[in-house]
Amino acid sequence: MKGFKFCLLGVIALALLSSSCKKPKSATTGWKLNDPKWGGFQRYNYKGQETGPNLILIPGGTFTMGSQEQDVLYDNNNAERRVTVPSFYMDEAEVSNYQYLEYLYWLSRVFGGDNPAVYNAALPDSLAWRSKLAYNEPYVNNYLRHPSYQDYPVVGVTWVQASRFCDWRTDRVNEMILIREGILKPDPDQQNEGNFNTEAYLQGQYEGAIREKGQLKDLDPHGAGTRRVRIEDGIFLPDYRLPTEAEWEYAASAFNGNANKGEENINTRKVYPWNGLTVRAEGPEKKRGEIMANFKRGRGDNAGIASKLNDNGFITTPVKSNYPNDFGLYNMAGNVSEWVMDVYRPLSGEDMNDFRAFRGNVYKTKQLDPDGYVMEKDSLGRIKYRDVTPEENANRHNYKKADNIGYQDEESYQQDEQKYDYGTATLINNKARVYKGGSWNDRAYWLTPGTRRFLEETQDLSTLGFRCAMERLGGAKGNNQSKKKGNGY
Repeated sequence: MKGFKFCLLGVIALALLSSSCKKPKSATTGWKLNDPKWGGFQRYNYKGQETGPNLILIPGGTFTMGSQEQDVLYDNNNAERRVTVPSFYMDEAEVSNYQYLEYLYWLSRVFGGDNPAVYNAALPDSLAWRSKLAYNEPYVNNYLRHPSYQDYPVVGVTWVQASRFCDWRTDRVNEMILIREGILKPDPDQQNEGNFNTEAYLQGQYEGAIREKGQLKDLDPHGAGTRRVRIEDGIFLPDYRLPTEAEWEYAASAFNGNANKGEENINTRKVYPWNGLTVRAEGPEKKRGEIMANFKRGRGDNAGIASKLNDNGFITTPVKSNYPNDFGLYNMAGNVSEWVMDVYRPLSGEDMNDFRAFRGNVYKTKQLDPDGYVMEKDSLGRIKYRDVTPEENANRHNYKKADNIGYQDEESYQQDEQKYDYGTATLINNKARVYKGGSWNDRAYWLTPGTRRFLEETQDLSTLGFRCAMERLGGAKGNNQSKKKGNGY
């Protein structure tokens, strides 16, 4: 009898084991999934998007975008309008000199031997510190590289340089994820086009330090047995990029701390990224009267008096100075202004979508060879793209041509009439990009999230830096994952 009991327990255990290992079935066809005998179509055990390095999830919502202060410049360029911003990720602080130096070091190591122009093109403009009636040579010579400033925000970077930093960061983070999952080996010997690029890897054009035993199992009955990671696996993170103007303004305003508990209502506005009508701290949880941001308080007053420096910043301060806002973001007012993605236009509220508002779309597609395959990557290891054409989009109703920057703007005028006569009547053209927020050398007016300015995408300032953003794919809320292997591979 005792033996029968053990045998029965063994049968039950075996049944439970076999049922737990049962292949899932398609709700569409009834075919077994994840089984080579049934074709090998996979259902992925996806745990949700993990949070990339240095990012904070910004829960999306609706808010009133636009000027919250008196239009003291009378340029009427930012009318109030209601928009919705879906959830996204954003750097908790501005990109620092140390982070940018890591990028420069990588470029020098990978391209410095054969293509030093790549490195040179990424160098910040240290001469941006110069002023004809000021002695700023110490910043010219030391600000970027001296360790005294390593945690200070990088400045003197153009919009183009900031965007390329985002591209580089995407590839390094995804490369690290593949190393973590045992799919790639660390490879400090990458050179030129042999460097890891996420798109090139997905197109089968990266042949670097791939671990033979670390590849994923290929369930295709006609496959090779193992395969590379695919986008369907959910291992790769979306691209790092600059935030849109709407995202930046929403994140700076941080109205989540002003919502009525349990209600879908926010009945207060903010002048600054913190509560209150002044630039000084309120409430017992902070030092009452303390300056909340690094900005220029008045003519000739960049930091206060010797015995009581009000923001401890004659120029910039470390990127995690001052108190974070209700989203946990540092220096969304003051320290440095920040680039965003958008092409600049005076905004009336009628020339933008109320969902994911953005101006600057230029639609591209991968270049294909005569046989229909993606063309070989370029000398920097990147997949080649071209602008889409009206001919290939003849049947589309949502867009036709590639460049949509001037949609509902320049296109409303005759083609032979230049609305933006750049260099004659205006400084606006399709290369003018928005930057947001006040800096260490700005008055309090510019600390308001709704204020906006513009600059040529190839120009830079000693008061202008940036931070990165990333899409939140799927659900609006985060996963709070604590496992090192975030996706179970």
